[in-house]
Amino acid sequence: MGGLIDELEKKIKDKKAKIGIIGMGYVGIPLGLEFAGTGFSVTGFDKDSARVKEINSGKQVMKHIPAKSMKEFVKKNNGSSTTEFSEIRDMDCLIICVPTPLDEHEQPDMSYIESASKEIGKNLRKGQLIVLESTTYPGTTREIVKPILEKSKLEAGEDFFLAYSPEREDPGNKEFSVSAIPKVMGGLTDNCLRLTSNLYKNIVSETVEVSSLETAEATKLMENIFRAVNIAMVNELKLILSRMGINIWEVIDAAKTKPFGFMPFYPGPGMGGHCIPIDPFYLSWKAKEYNTEAKFIELAGEINRKMTEHIAHRIGRALNDDKKSIRGSKILIVGVAYKKDIDDMRESPALRIMDLLKHKGAKITYHDPNVKNVGPLKSLDLTQNTINEQDAIVITTDHTNIDYKSLGKHAKLIVDTRNIMATVKNPKARVIRA
Repeated sequence: MGGLIDELEKKIKDKKAKIGIIGMGYVGIPLGLEFAGTGFSVTGFDKDSARVKEINSGKQVMKHIPAKSMKEFVKKNNGSSTTEFSEIRDMDCLIICVPTPLDEHEQPDMSYIESASKEIGKNLRKGQLIVLESTTYPGTTREIVKPILEKSKLEAGEDFFLAYSPEREDPGNKEFSVSAIPKVMGGLTDNCLRLTSNLYKNIVSETVEVSSLETAEATKLMENIFRAVNIAMVNELKLILSRMGINIWEVIDAAKTKPFGFMPFYPGPGMGGHCIPIDPFYLSWKAKEYNTEAKFIELAGEINRKMTEHIAHRIGRALNDDKKSIRGSKILIVGVAYKKDIDDMRESPALRIMDLLKHKGAKITYHDPNVKNVGPLKSLDLTQNTINEQDAIVITTDHTNIDYKSLGKHAKLIVDTRNIMATVKNPKARVIRA
């Protein structure tokens, strides 16, 4: 075994190790760019042939990743992508970055991790390092990934090396790129952890080594559940304070002047993105295996999910005040990405609000400078005529490249879920905070 470790460690040190990224999405692409930019040969693996073709042509596939970076990945840094998973055998280090959604029963869907592990297992050879980055519950790497890989007759920790290092990607956040965020990691064995740490030290400023795979898996859940619980609290406070005639955003601004013991979180139309709406249910599901419950965490998830229903109800009340019903009203949704300045619509509350309003008979259109299509709908330009003809405009995502002053000048009614209209001086439209 010493020879396998020494050989791979030398390859990593000399940047001769070939890096394979399984899943070229919102986590896999930025990770691949970082490794390629520091001199490693990187191959992305994905079953989506259209995505592979776009990457290999240097096309900008995500708004927050510049086209220049994608072109450099292919032309300058020896990066590529493929649907041929047999090439896994040529890789030295393999990093799994696949989705981990919930199924229709709100239970963890491990099918993507299982599929990726099977593809690796079919092509596994001695001396490879496999790292799972997908957000998941404690026990996944040891209980699911390891047994699948060991069907190859190779032993984890002896013939190949296994670790877990959770992704901490925040799409669109220019302050915290992959390299600026400390990397947490846990290994099956001390040698697995050592190799993983040596690998990631090439692209991050700090590696944080923990005692086990499960500790690293739990760390990721804690980070996201912390946010989910606090956002649920502030969403509930918004509902309570709204009935009292108190502006929750003003309360938060005042509270955050306290230099200790307080961290600001902000309300919104519901939870979006891959991690925060899903992670609470991952832990609550796993907790049942240990004959315990995560009542507080489950409640936070439920509160955040119900915010979309509250927003739809608030839109109806606002229209009623104008002597209009939702049925037949023209409603323009502004922003369908789950957060500002990106094009990612995963778990976006805007989409659920649109569905709720359609079900009630509203005529729905949308504008999002980063999302051209939502099913059969196309993003409308925010012309004066487009704004004027709407019975209500609902701001669900506060992209920076939207003319809110024009909305305030030409709209009749604006339902603002992000408090962005507070930045517009004396809008003519009737603005409702929701």
